[in-house]
Amino acid sequence: MDFTIVNTVIPAIQADLHASVEQSQWIISIFLMALCASMVVAGRLADLHGRRLLLYLGMAIFGLSSLGAGLAGSIEWLIPFRFIQGVSCAALYTASAAIVSNAFPEGERGRAIGILFGVNGIGLAIGPVVGGMLVSGFGWRSVFLVNIPLILLSFAICLRGVHESRSSDESEKVDWLGLVLLVISVSGLMLGITQGIKWGWTSSQTLSVFGVAVILLVIFVRVERVKPSPLIHVDLFFNRGFIVASIATFSLAFFYCAAFFLMPMYLKMIGHLDGFMIGTLLLPTTAVMALASPVVGRITDHIGPRPLLMAGFLLLALSAALQARFENSLSFAYIITAFAAMGLGWACILGPSTVAALASVPERLGGVAMGASWTLHNLGGAVGLSIATIIYQVFARNWLVHAVHARVPLSPDTAGAIVADPLSAAARLSTSGMSPEAVEQVVGQFFVHGYQASMWMLLAICLLASGTIGLCIRARSRT
Repeated sequence: MDFTIVNTVIPAIQADLHASVEQSQWIISIFLMALCASMVVAGRLADLHGRRLLLYLGMAIFGLSSLGAGLAGSIEWLIPFRFIQGVSCAALYTASAAIVSNAFPEGERGRAIGILFGVNGIGLAIGPVVGGMLVSGFGWRSVFLVNIPLILLSFAICLRGVHESRSSDESEKVDWLGLVLLVISVSGLMLGITQGIKWGWTSSQTLSVFGVAVILLVIFVRVERVKPSPLIHVDLFFNRGFIVASIATFSLAFFYCAAFFLMPMYLKMIGHLDGFMIGTLLLPTTAVMALASPVVGRITDHIGPRPLLMAGFLLLALSAALQARFENSLSFAYIITAFAAMGLGWACILGPSTVAALASVPERLGGVAMGASWTLHNLGGAVGLSIATIIYQVFARNWLVHAVHARVPLSPDTAGAIVADPLSAAARLSTSGMSPEAVEQVVGQFFVHGYQASMWMLLAICLLASGTIGLCIRARSRT
């Protein structure tokens, strides 16, 4: 729930703490960076020192950091608490999945993980709705403070029901050098991806960040190859089963982070809907994902994860194809169909990709596999969001420049600034002498043009992922 609930209150935080747009963006970016950089480390610590122990530590730190975020008096204090929230969430994600995997035999694991991610989907679904209700009734701080009673309830449940598990190899230790190299390099990659649009993809700042990150990743791989107890077993990435799981989880996050960024904007820009209606129309995606995940889990136990992964990406491709046909007017039945197809595809990939990752390694490396898999998942989300944003801006800007050139000559820079902030585009274009009707039509058209281009890109990604997974399955069957 915390993953989606915070997005709804960023405007309120910005107004109350007098934060700039750039500072407000870091509320999300720093959380994602911390989550991504900490996944593998959390998984390794869980394997070595106990998955239940790490779960409890993650819950406690998440509760305390939520309290700090809720009481923060400035944006400079809020952002560090969001970083700590991201680190603790990495522990919660990896430890919970590893605990569930360890608690069930292999024949029931798919169903159990399906239920786990079904509950995850419920949290994603209700996050925007709960966030809107809380900020309206109690202010933005309640969005963070509500985590505290939820954490206390979680402790009450887990203390009686969760049993400890860890790696059986007591000779293994934490690779602290690898930890430092991995955290810095992954953080650098995430920083470059999230800030590349602002800095410029070919700027010295962006290239320097990427260069340092890549060099440190190369050093990390060389160090891990010779370590007796590596943080990540590099052989994982030569394991065909883990490769399939990695392609699936990376591509899934690529899709839904990009789509979930654009879908609410479409409903706002074209339908002029309020927050409650936008949240309601997004429910077919998250609610279908939540309801379908347990069913998908049971099917996974019978036929394995890979056919479901291929089916999931075909469903996501269907959703993208339908959304690529969205027009400058709303058709609720068409929108709900497209969004529901996305939710069903999401369910067919999220749980089965986790099962595939865990099944590809021995039980003692379950936490490491989950950490590596979720790191790739979050990287996929950051990459997908950045690429979709670029494609939207390029196609929308080019259409705008050519469409209004005869009436209002616009430079590419001016058009780029307009499409980058579509909510204020009408106000900026209205000063050019165009009629209100013409302005509304132009704004809708440039946004839809960019939206459609991004969806065609996501369609291509889904087909590529499905085809690659199919080739891996065929190659394995031959061997």
